[in-house]
Amino acid sequence: MTEFNTNVPDRGDQEQGTSPFDSFMLLDHNGYERWSARDLQQLMGYEQWRQMDDVVQRAMAAVDASGMDAKDHFATARKVISGGRWGRQEVADYRVTRFGAYHVALAGDGRKPEVAAAKTYFAVKAREAEVAPPSEPDITSAEGIVVLAERYLAAARELVNTKKELAVAKPKAGKWDALCNAEGLIDMGAAAKAMTHLTGGLGRTKFMELLRSEQIHFLQVQNPRTPYEAHVKAGRCDVKFVSAGYQMVEQTFFTPRGLDWLSDKLSMPGTMSA
Repeated sequence: MTEFNTNVPDRGDQEQGTSPFDSFMLLDHNGYERWSARDLQQLMGYEQWRQMDDVVQRAMAAVDASGMDAKDHFATARKVISGGRWGRQEVADYRVTRFGAYHVALAGDGRKPEVAAAKTYFAVKAREAEVAPPSEPDITSAEGIVVLAERYLAAARELVNTKKELAVAKPKAGKWDALCNAEGLIDMGAAAKAMTHLTGGLGRTKFMELLRSEQIHFLQVQNPRTPYEAHVKAGRCDVKFVSAGYQMVEQTFFTPRGLDWLSDKLSMPGTMSA
């Protein structure tokens, strides 16, 4: 038996330019958008509920895997449809948020044009939600006052956390300033001297050999003057062309962040003894 919601607006009844997903959208008692999984079943072209339920379960697993709680986006529900002994029957359903519905579309069979349409619709809606300015709460209502208070509280917490992070970072801010050149970078010779207490007094050449070791994995073995790209992207170093006699050669410079990283790395047990 095909289990479809019979209260489906005919395509001809939809306003021009209105997506069928808009027509099926529900609003809960708080005014938030919700969709019935049974309605999504029809819109995504699944004839049997068990097929759709499999899609919903995959979507819920994906939401959980993202670090969010699927229960916040998939609420169990009941829906009355045509069928059964008395012509109408109550069946299992889900009330799905926009975020949940987007994951339902992603979990669907991409070969089905209806699923492709669902993916497009919810991807567009997700993007619109990202760029839309937050709506102003109605401060004449109790709900609006609560929303405004929650925003102020969130902003205050963010400010407190930022101050804590700055307080932790402050002692390190000028730690390597004396070693920096005009561009705020530190050459290998200065870096080697700065790490003397951790390396046992390695000179520049031996220090650079250490940076190529498997334990540190900072400079490339095949390009001995060049760092691995991951360190450049992390802001730990920079590569500059410098004059060496009559030619220009590449030279790697540490940033203060890079020396912080190296100091922590060399302080790990077993790094220098390996």
